[in-house]
Order: sequence, then structure tokens, then C-alpha cells
Amino acid sequence: MEGFLAAYAKQAHSFDFYNMRYVVAGAEKLHDSTRDLWTKKFGIRVLEGYGTTEAAPVVSVNTPTDFKPHTVGRLMPNLQYKLQDISGIENAGQLHLRGPNIMLGYLLAEQPGELVPPSSIFGEGWYDTGDIVHIDDEQFITIRDRSKRFAKVSGEMVSLAAIEDIAATAWPNSLHAATYLFDGNKGEQVILLTTEQNANKAQLKKSAVGVSSIYLPKKVFIVDSIPLLPTGKINYPEVAILAKNKSHNNQ
Repeated sequence: MEGFLAAYAKQAHSFDFYNMRYVVAGAEKLHDSTRDLWTKKFGIRVLEGYGTTEAAPVVSVNTPTDFKPHTVGRLMPNLQYKLQDISGIENAGQLHLRGPNIMLGYLLAEQPGELVPPSSIFGEGWYDTGDIVHIDDEQFITIRDRSKRFAKVSGEMVSLAAIEDIAATAWPNSLHAATYLFDGNKGEQVILLTTEQNANKAQLKKSAVGVSSIYLPKKVFIVDSIPLLPTGKINYPEVAILAKNKSHNNQ
């Protein structure tokens, strides 16, 4: 969704969306540059929300009267949540949900005619989203990352999404994707792929004031394009393959 909104903002006339009442963004994090452009060019505040297919599909959303920047709003009514502690991650946890909009189960090819309910460590009726979130005192949700989108570097959990945010700050007009490869010495090493043709680690570090070097990518590779899914989201399995090939070729 971020990619579509960014493209619309750059190409559309300032009056093209004059009769639009609400614009809600989901699927991926909205960049500050996109949010600011929509505000300045169209006079529209983009509202971020969050959902999963298993939640039919809305989990939370900001509204015009109930809004907090850089969050995905509050949970929908009647949804319950629990946060699972994750080793190495502070002030956030893996989100589990229960409520009337959680689906009864999956239809799997290997189990025809049978509903296989979603699983969770909290038992029947709960669904493990796999997302790492922070929920503040006002119950606004901030998505930190997918549970599988963390790398363990020298014993520390490093958010790949946070590294992409740093890259987006350094080079807002380019596309970036972070992944990790196994490093026999330190567990895992973080790799950043970027379409910024002048990218380098020194420039990236300047955009990460106060951030420890362990939270920066080990290598930065410049690519012509970032692999995308048909939906416009980043294709992370293909990103991992591309990073592996780039790393091998640069040894």
C-alpha cells in the first residue's frame, strides 16, 4: 500500500483526490515522506491500520477522531490480546488475538473437508499473528516487526524493519530491503539491498544518530530493483536469495 500511495502522490494532480473522505493505509509501514506529501499536496491525513487474513481482515485502525501518528490505531471492538515475551526484545511482544472476527480455521489440501484452527501457545480460540508489537498506555499499537524478521547478531536481536527505516531516512526516494545470512563467527549478519545508486555504509551511519553499529547492516549491496510480490509488497524470500548471491559474488 505504501508503494501505491507514494506513486499516487508523486503523479496525481493536487485536486485529483479533492472528494476523498478517508484514506487508510495497511499491509506495510507508511513512510513519513509519503504521509507528509499527502498532507501537503492533497490536504488528506492518511490513516494507518493493521490486519491479517485470519482476522477478517481488520485488527486495528486509526480514525479521524481517534488517532496517534506512527501507530496502527486501537484494536477493533471485542478483540482480546495477549503479548508473548520474546527473548532479546524489550517493551514489546508477539501478538496473539481472540475475538469474533478470528476465523474458525484453514482449509488445507492435505486435510480435505476439515477446518484446521489457527494455533497459539495460549490455547483454543487464540491466533498467533507472528507480529512483534508495542501497545502503549492508551492501547495504541505500534508494529515493531514480524517475529521472523529479526536477526540475532552477537546475541542481540536486530530488527530488519528498523534497518529499512534507517535506509529510508537516508535515501527516501529509493527502495530498500533488509535480510540476514548465517555468519559462522557471529550467528547472523544483516544485509541491506537498496536501489540507491550512491549508497554506502558511511552515509547510512549518518542517518542513524545514536544507534549502535551492531544495529546497522554488515553489508550494503546496490541493486537495480528490489524483488516484489504481485501485491507490491517486498518478496523477502527472493530478497534473501539475491543477498546470498551478491554476498557470494563479492567474497
